[in-house]
Amino acid sequence: MEKRNYAGIPDQYAKLETAKVVLIPVPYDGTSTWQKGADKGPEAFLNASENMELYDIETDSEVYKEGVYLAPAVTEASSPEAMVEAVHEITKKYINKNKFVTLFGGEHSISIGTIRAFNECFNNLTVLHIDAHADLRKEYEGTKCNHACAVYEASQNTNLVQVGIRSMDVTEKSSMNLEKVFFAHDMAVNEYWMDDVIDQLTGNVFITFDLDAIDPSLLPSTGTPEPGGLFYYETLEFLKKVFTERNVVGFDIVELCPNENEKSSDFLAAKLYYKMLNYKFTSTMEDEEEYEDGSDDNSPFSKLSKFKEDDEY
Repeated sequence: MEKRNYAGIPDQYAKLETAKVVLIPVPYDGTSTWQKGADKGPEAFLNASENMELYDIETDSEVYKEGVYLAPAVTEASSPEAMVEAVHEITKKYINKNKFVTLFGGEHSISIGTIRAFNECFNNLTVLHIDAHADLRKEYEGTKCNHACAVYEASQNTNLVQVGIRSMDVTEKSSMNLEKVFFAHDMAVNEYWMDDVIDQLTGNVFITFDLDAIDPSLLPSTGTPEPGGLFYYETLEFLKKVFTERNVVGFDIVELCPNENEKSSDFLAAKLYYKMLNYKFTSTMEDEEEYEDGSDDNSPFSKLSKFKEDDEY
């Protein structure tokens, strides 16, 4: 992947030393079981981002001016386990530099390492898992680092809340806390599902967003599309509530499987990522405006309990 700035932003906003956001591409597709191509997702996402307007109408902001550093891609692919450990180490490194860390995959197995890093750095972490699939298998096809196992570890050691689920194996029920699972068919008839989800979240939230959560009529280019998914504006409404009402400490987006004849999926993924950044930093600014004592209590890392300073770049 050639060296570039995220979304073609000016160099002054793309330096690690001053950027508040780090974006880590992970072009990995080693365990997918149907349509291959998620390893090309980060490149397609970055290409689409370079053709996106950077002023956000809804929030009246240009969040790229907070600084977005595009990190070198994680290219470890010798085994699923090695990839997960590489993602874990690199993610944790940037968290420890006081950055708002985001990742773009790649298949969903990358999130095993991502979640592990965030759970080691933040107390009382909720993993908000937005997906069509439960991804709760303990092991699949000989490895615990398969995309079908993406949030099994999180189910054991974090507050896992799952949203949009509409496909799973019966064996996954044994690892599922039904009070914290919001199935797509139930969401379709519950006008209060967003508030119900918020009620299940702890203060610190990491979001792992599998793009097949989106309805395939809007985003067909994913490895395992499932009918009955989320629509664009309800997705944004929900995400805005999460960012406003909880401390989102980071997120990843996975499973874009680009199709050279269908670019709208790439662009939706690019817009979704940028929207999430806008919601993070506009909600943070709104919080800070409520206080005039000059303290740092409302920074993006105000609820970070295990955080370590690291001034080396």
